[in-house]
This record gives sequence, C-alpha cells and structure tokens, in this order.
Amino acid sequence: MAETDLRESKSKTILHIKKRNGTIVDFEQSKISNAIYKALVATGKGDHDLAELLASKLVNKIIKSDYLESIHKDHVLSVEDVQDMVESILIEEGLAETAKAYILYRHERRKLREVKMKILNKKDLDEVDKSLDVNSLRVLSSRYLLRDNNGEIIEGPKQLFERVAILVAISDVIHDPRIFDFKGHYSQNLSEAEVYYKKLDDFDNKLKIGGYYLNKYHFESLIRSYIDEARSGKMKVSFKDLLRLIAEGQMNSHVNKILEYYNLMVSNEFLPNTPTLMNAGARLGQLSACFVLDMPDDMYSIMKSSTDAAMIFKSGGGVGINYSDLRPEGDIVASTSGVASGPTSFMQIIDSITDVVKQGGKRRGANMGILESWHPDIEKFITMKTKPGMYENFNVSVGIWSDFWQSLVNKEDHKYSLKNPRTKATMKNIDSHQLMELIALSAWKSAEPGVIFFDNINKYNPCINAKGGPLRATNPCGEQSLYPYESCNLGSINLSKFVKRKADGMYEFDWPKYEQSIRKATRFLDNIIDVNKYPVEEIDVNTKLTRRIGLGIMGIADLLFMLRIPYDSKEGYEFMSKLAETLSYFSMDESVVIAKSRGAFPLFEKTEYKNGSVPLSGYYEIPKDLHCYDWDSLIGKIKTYGIRNSWTTTIAPTGTLSMISDVSNGVEPVFALVFEKRVTVGRFFYTNKVFENALKENGLYTDEILLKIANNYGSVRGIAEIPEWMQRVFVTAIDIHWADHIMAQAVWQKWISNAIAKTINMPGDVTVEDVKCAYLLAHEFGLKGVTIYRDGSRNEQVLHITGDDREKRFHVAPSKYLRDFVKANVNEPYVIEQISPIFRDYGATEQKSKANEGIDILLKSDITETSPSLGKTKSELFTNSISTTENDKEACPVCKNFLIITEGCNMCIECGFSSCGAG
Repeated sequence: MAETDLRESKSKTILHIKKRNGTIVDFEQSKISNAIYKALVATGKGDHDLAELLASKLVNKIIKSDYLESIHKDHVLSVEDVQDMVESILIEEGLAETAKAYILYRHERRKLREVKMKILNKKDLDEVDKSLDVNSLRVLSSRYLLRDNNGEIIEGPKQLFERVAILVAISDVIHDPRIFDFKGHYSQNLSEAEVYYKKLDDFDNKLKIGGYYLNKYHFESLIRSYIDEARSGKMKVSFKDLLRLIAEGQMNSHVNKILEYYNLMVSNEFLPNTPTLMNAGARLGQLSACFVLDMPDDMYSIMKSSTDAAMIFKSGGGVGINYSDLRPEGDIVASTSGVASGPTSFMQIIDSITDVVKQGGKRRGANMGILESWHPDIEKFITMKTKPGMYENFNVSVGIWSDFWQSLVNKEDHKYSLKNPRTKATMKNIDSHQLMELIALSAWKSAEPGVIFFDNINKYNPCINAKGGPLRATNPCGEQSLYPYESCNLGSINLSKFVKRKADGMYEFDWPKYEQSIRKATRFLDNIIDVNKYPVEEIDVNTKLTRRIGLGIMGIADLLFMLRIPYDSKEGYEFMSKLAETLSYFSMDESVVIAKSRGAFPLFEKTEYKNGSVPLSGYYEIPKDLHCYDWDSLIGKIKTYGIRNSWTTTIAPTGTLSMISDVSNGVEPVFALVFEKRVTVGRFFYTNKVFENALKENGLYTDEILLKIANNYGSVRGIAEIPEWMQRVFVTAIDIHWADHIMAQAVWQKWISNAIAKTINMPGDVTVEDVKCAYLLAHEFGLKGVTIYRDGSRNEQVLHITGDDREKRFHVAPSKYLRDFVKANVNEPYVIEQISPIFRDYGATEQKSKANEGIDILLKSDITETSPSLGKTKSELFTNSISTTENDKEACPVCKNFLIITEGCNMCIECGFSSCGAG
C-alpha cells in the first residue's frame, strides 16, 4: 500500500508550467516562494522561511490532491492556475492581509506587462523583457533598439544583446588557433577578401555560428578583421577557406563564446559603453566612446581635426582636444601678416560642429577642451564658461604640470611664467596663487573648469617613451587619457550582482564570481578593438598600437547598501580599495592570458612594461604587505609573455548604463534615497530599490516617511523614525563631506590604471577657499583629474529632489578615516596650511558665516591688483547673478525633462540622455 502511494505521489509531480505566451517551461518552486515573500514583505511580515514553508505546502497540496489531474492530464499547470492557488493557501493559513497584498501584486504585475508591451510595441514578452524594469526598457527603446525607416522598433532587448554578442565573438573566430598564429609569417591574397565588401547583401543572414546567423554588418566585420590580421601575416588560411569552415559548421564551438558574452549582458553583470550597444552588428559599426584628437598650430591641421571630430560625433563618440599648441590671441600670423584669434576661437568651430551633427544622431556629441596653465590665454579660458550659453557642448579643464604645482607650494616665490607655444618665449609672469584662485572662483560660480593633473597622469605612464612623449589630453569626462588619434572602448561591471545571501539573511560579496566576470569582460573589450569600425583611419592604426581598454564598475552604492557598509567609513574605503585592486589585477592577468595566444600590444617591446613597470600607483605607493594579490608574480608573467592591453581599467560615467541596470552610477553614492517626481497625472516618489526593501522589511515603508525623506534632501540623516543603523548605512552624496568624495576617488585611483569620472559634490554654501582646497587635496591624494560641482553653480540647476516643505535636518563633517589619512599622508606645508580649516569641528551656523565672509574677502581683492597680467577682475565674474530659477534649468534635448549633474556630466534620469559619451 505504501509503495502504491509513493508511486502515485511521484506520478503527480509538477513537471512543467505553461506560460502566458503558450510556451512550456520547467516548474520552479522558488518562483512561488519568491512571490509569497514579496507579499509578506508588503505587509511587514518579511520572512524567507515562512515563504519557503508556504510554497512547499502549496506544492504538496497540489500533488496529494486530484487537482492536477482534473485540470491538466499532462501535469502542466498554467501560471494563472498556480497564482490562484497561492491566494488560496494564504487565506487558508490565516494570512488574509498577505493574500490581499498578493492579489494587488498580481494586478500590478499585469499592468506592468501591459506597459512593457506598449513600450516595446510587442504582443508578448520574452524572458529578457520581463527581467528588465520599465525605466530600463524606456531607455533601451528610446536610444538603443534598432528601428526601421518609419521609426518603428524592429528588435527587442534580447535581439540587441544577441547582435552585440555575435559581433564580439567574431574576434574569437578570427583568432581560432586552427586558422591564426600571431608568430606566423603567412601570405594571403587580400584582394580575394576585399571583393566580399561588395557582396554584403548577398551574405546577409546566410552564415551562422551554431544557431546564430551573421547579418551583413557582422559579415563586414568578419572581412575587416580577417584582412587586418592577414596583412600582418597571421592568418593561416585564405578568406574563402574561412568561409568554408564557417559554412561547414567547424566554427560552431564559438557559440559558447556568443552565449558567454550574451549572458554577461543579459544577467546585468556587465554592459559595454553606449556606442557598442547602439552600433554593434548595425550600419555604423563604431563601438568606442572615447577619442582624442590633436590641434597643431596650422590651418590645415586645425580643419582636418575639425572634420575628424565631425565624423566621430556622427558615429556616436566624444572628443577631447588639448588646444595648448595654438598660438595666443594677438600673436602674429606670418602668412597673412595678421594676428591670431587664440585657442578659444577655434573651440567655437568644434562647438558649432557638435551642434550641427547632433541633429542627425541618437545623442549629442561631447567635448573636452584643455588648455595648459602656462598658456598666455589661460585666464580667458578659465572664465569663458562663467557666462550662460557659452561653449555648451564642452567640458573644459586646465592642464597642470609639476612646474605649476611647485610654484604653488613654494613659500618664497609664486612667480609663474606664461609662454608662447610658438616661440617658447616667456610672454608674462603671474602669481600662481592668484591663478589657482581664479580657477577655484570660476568653478565655484559655474562648476568649470575642471583640473587635470598631467604630472600624476604621466607619473607611471609605461608608454611615454614608446609614444614619443607624455599624455596631454583626455576624453570628454576626463577619466580616459589618450594620445592623439587614439580611442578607447569602455565597459562597466555591475557590482550589485556579486552578492550571496547567507543563512542569517545578510549578504556577502562573491569574490570568485567577480573574478570570473572581470576575465570575461576583459576579453569582451579586447575583442571590440578588432571588430570596431573606426571613423578615421589614423584612429584605427593608433588604437591598435596600444590596445587600451577601460573596464570599470557601477552599482557600488547599491552593493554597499546590501552589505550594510557605510560609503565614507574605514570599512567602506578598505572594501572599495580591494574591489579596485581586484579589478585591475584580474583584468591585467587575463590580458596576459590573451597575449599568450594572440600577442602583446604592438608597442609592448618599446614600453616600460619590459622593465617591470605597471601604470598603477597603488603598486608603488601602498606597502606590499597591504596588497591583496601577488603583483610581483603578475609582473613577471608580463615581462615573459607580454600583455595584450597597455591600460585595462577606467571608471567611466555610467549614466545610461546604470539606468538600464537600475543601479547607482559608477563610484558615486546615490544622489537621493527618495525624490519626488511630478507628472501630468500626479506626483509620486522614486525610491532606491535596496532602501525601499529595507524600509519594507523593517515595517517603515509609508508615504509619510517617503515625504519626510524627500523633504530632507533625499537623506535619512536626522529623521527620528529611521533607525540609527539605517542612517549610518544609507548615505547619499549630500551626506558625505566633499573631502570624503575626494577620498573615495583617491581610494579607487590607486588601483585604476586610467582615471575616474566622479563629481566632487559640494553644498551651495561652501566658499571659494573650499573649492581651492579640493584641488590641493586632489593633487596630494594622487588624483589624475577632478570635477567640482557646487549645488546651484550652474544655470541648469539639478533636479529638485525635495518637496515644498524641505528642511535639512543634519550637517556634514569629514570622516575620521579621512582626517587620519590626511594626518598620515599629507606632508606639503602649504597644503596643510590651506586645508586645516576644513577639519575643524564647525556647525551649520559657522559654515554659513564662513561662506559669506569668504566671498566678501575675495571680492575685495581683485586679481588685477596683485597681478596686472590677468585682465579680468574677480568682481567682474559676478556680473551675472548666480541664482537659478525654474526657467533657467536646462531641459533634456531628448525628452525635455530637467537634467541632473553626476560624474561631471549632465544626465536625464527620465530617458537616459547624457552629455558625456561613455554611459
């Protein structure tokens, strides 16, 4: 009898579930327990064990009853069947409120499905559509999904990620050891391959790798990649033989790589920069976000750079240009017997081109304009963006070298020479202190210029001899230094995906999974270099000489929330340091692995890598006993095998990428835990999802609490109803002292080979002296560049994150970790003297009066009083009001909502528009 019951029980096992679109999938009990848990959380009864128990009871009840056979003889239940039974089991267990919450949950899910189908113009949703939230789909549909000539969407997110993954895997096909040898000297008929450029339409969706068909743009990249390697003698077979191998299915093993890259993106563990998502496997084919052009002092070169910039904008990239080689305004022009108009006038050319070209593309081009501190036009450059409406397509930065820094910290003599770039002769001498004050004052007023520390950028530059000189320019957001006509493709790992839940319900970080994704993403980005369709031939050549990639991160704030680690704490800084070191260590280690089979970057033999150098200050400046990994062993492997990529890590702006992934930007803390959004149908609150879950799990989630947090500038500091541990863990940008923002950037910078896009957020009542001290601290901490944003300092005022009854309930002071770090590591007497007031224990009242006094003092002593060579006074910088109004705010050019400032870029949180090119 017992054996009969057991056989019957087994025969009634739920094997499959019929989904709404009619497909049959395996039954997963975990999905039922997750749904029950969400309903329990909604009623303040969040209990994982109870959810598991109720799910098990439900499954056992179905198996033991005749319900399954009476409804579906094939043991297949529909989703609706299961959901109906979940409602029943909750009521039977006396959980009426939870049952009600579950019914509401079903209703909301149904509405959500309808909204998603409308956004994507689809009748059914696939698994990828369901995994992404509504905001992610809106961003993807507005900017990334391909459309036909009528503007209709012709692909979904799944198809987007597939076309990207197929393109990336083409490099793996080309480098298959059966057909490729980087040490070889093979001769192939290139013209035979080039003929196929005329046959792209004939090969559209004709060849496939496994079950994935190559469209004509994939096929075009296959031709281009083959020719590139065959030209250097590395291809063992002819192009026709390669096509035959693919057609016969002998390359189908690479379907595993396609799936690897696809899953990396679909899982939201990693996303490449915007141009890759937009253009991979599509007409433009340009995959990089960051470019640098040069600007030599002759008209032909100036106009060529302008034309090349237009081509880059058209393809979706951003441009950085150092204008310091242009002769100053008023200098002689021998060919015309006239006078030069100066660097800023030529910036207007690029600014105008950006305006024109952006009309035809999916996003506006972005620029970085740089002038070095020794240039005679430096003052005009510093102040040119203090007037609204000037150079709106530019971020601008002052380039600083060690000579300016030495003049600044020298107690005896602050004289600094401005030199004509044409003749190298000194044109005038100025006071370096006054020039730094002018930079600080302009940034205080307009959030520009930024400062780029070229001495720190080149301190550990391994290519300085191989490339014939130092790096002198960066991409639009300053995080990626590049040589002229060089590009870099970026990508970001979503740190919030690397947590494991422990038995006690708390989270821990999954270090092995993080390593695995770093390695996959490194190979992904290296492949992009090969399959990219560069907009200018010189960029193709120079990019492949150094094969620079920029692997970074996003979601650090969400990760720290889940781990309950305060951002600006000793634990937080040390944890971020290990994350950064891990990122660079395993990306470089994987780059060595790739070099073993594909070769090192071409300039490797001429670089300092051969002598054991690496572009990481942490290796040299952090004691070896504090390193997490054996760097000497890795350096030994680099010297033996070479390394595939000259630089591997960059922390880029991730504005749109983090919107797709629904996580915080880059290395930034969240700008608000709760903010109010007003739309035509009413008003609602946007809440950080990790924080929202914490509120619900602790029975604190109410509209009243959300309103109170929104009115507290999006912060929980000082709100009595919020437990102390939550106030400590859930910190926002405004909760963190500006000097701790610099500290966080410095912690990451130690182990990042390129640089970091981050905004140093300052409250509106800081002084110009605070801004100057931020620059001093940034240089002392080893930053490669810094962007200051004082709240209210731009006409496009940040998004209002507060309600009508806003009231700040807290004040902010530097963390103990920061104070200890400064005490132990800052030794320059001038810097110590300048920054010492920051670390006083002052309150809000003193802060306010200090701000007002600082401005008064600055306005009383014009720069021209002590340095006649600088033509504009401080008071003249204030001829325009610094106040902002609703009408002053810049609207998003895509959806017309207001922009916020994050990572030094203007970003729209509605549609994902970003003024910077990487996100």
